Amino acid sequence: VQLVESGGGSVQTGGSLTLSCVSSGYNFTSGRMAWFRQAPGEEPEGVASIDTYGRTTYANSVKGRFTITRDNAKNTLNLQMNALEPEDTALYYCAIRSWDDGLRTLSWVTYANWGQGTQVTVS
Repeated sequence: VQLVESGGGSVQTGGSLTLSCVSSGYNFTSGRMAWFRQAPGEEPEGVASIDTYGRTTYANSVKGRFTITRDNAKNTLNLQMNALEPEDTALYYCAIRSWDDGLRTLSWVTYANWGQGTQVTVS
């Protein structure tokens, strides 16, 4: 499984960015995909996840501001981020787990496959 993120950058407070993650070697009709972020010196934090039925979960800190979507035809996972705040600054990763029971959806230890990350900086 290979995951490649893109779309990061530097924006001002209140701005927007859209992250994308293209996957290969993954059965897009199973499991769960998610976005995580990691600030220096901290553990990865779950941001949002989506299952194969389109059901989503979000961290409280991003609810109402971020939207996760998936395009199964294009093997792509997206994260629309609006009203960005300096606290959103981090390295953002997409991740996959090939199984899903609807539990611990934002727990990074349950995801086996990760991309290389894309940096988001809000100032």
